[in-house]
Amino acid sequence: MDARARHHLGLAPVPVDSTSVVRPRLNSTMSRMLSINGLVKRYGARTVLDGLTLELEPGELVAVVGESGAGKSTLLNLIAGLEMPDTGRIELGGTDLAKLDDDARTRLRRQSIGFVFQAFHIIPHLTALENTVLPLVLQGVQARERVERANGMLEAVGLGGRAHAMPRELSGGELQRIAIARALVHRPTLVLADEPTGNLDPDTAQSVLGLLAASARAGNAATIMVTHSQNAAKTADRVLRLTHGQLVVSRARIATRP
Repeated sequence: MDARARHHLGLAPVPVDSTSVVRPRLNSTMSRMLSINGLVKRYGARTVLDGLTLELEPGELVAVVGESGAGKSTLLNLIAGLEMPDTGRIELGGTDLAKLDDDARTRLRRQSIGFVFQAFHIIPHLTALENTVLPLVLQGVQARERVERANGMLEAVGLGGRAHAMPRELSGGELQRIAIARALVHRPTLVLADEPTGNLDPDTAQSVLGLLAASARAGNAATIMVTHSQNAAKTADRVLRLTHGQLVVSRARIATRP
């Protein structure tokens, strides 16, 4: 991409200021990657989340299920710092999101959160490699390193031979694999997946879910997956149902992961 295209897409590297960049990274004593306490979110007179509490360990995959309109996407937006709660506390890697300004929350998202969406959000005029490398461009990683890391992630998701393919040449399953590679290439500590298999056939969905779970756990990233699919939820360590603004246990923690 030329400089004009990078500017249009918002991909210009961000200067790194070591005094201001927020990096909630794990350490040997940290047992909670995400901690939410007393979360309340209202839209006018409607209370969507009502005192919600959640704790997530490194490497853990939690599925959140619930009816449409229950507040699942709102929860993801709050965790990502895209919206702010009315009351309550969200800590990511020990960092309280409420104490960060907008710029700091943006830096935190770029550094420590990976996103996987139902609609893939693959940029159509970029190759698989160029799509995968985007988070590293935003972080200002040097060109050689970011290409090496992106190629490595494409290999990890089984698309090493498709790095230079355009999105129109790829299947839905391959596009979601690229989305997973892009979500994990910057080695996030938290992955937020919003209906990641909603546009896939059942066989492809199972393959993609297994890949997402294995890849995130390999990097010790905690993962929250919002889904309507019971099959998708079965891949999680825990299943929680969002109802009446609260998370309730639908299936307790699995003692041993596959």
